[in-house]
Amino acid sequence: MHSLGRTLRRWLDHIVAWHEARATNGPTEAMNNLIKRIKRIGFGFRRLRHYRVRALLYAGRPNWDLLATITPR
Repeated sequence: MHSLGRTLRRWLDHIVAWHEARATNGPTEAMNNLIKRIKRIGFGFRRLRHYRVRALLYAGRPNWDLLATITPR
């Protein structure tokens, strides 16, 4: 219980701010996480073109019209 109390006291300002504004940095953290995962997956690609395709596919729902412009026909 003491540990919980200390944690709540330490995060009180952040908890109150969330309840007032209902805003978090969750979307920003999600985008950063996605970028880091794509970079890890892309390690070893020799061509930027292949890296781009992989990033689009990994991000989900790629714009296939755009994909055609960055890959060889």
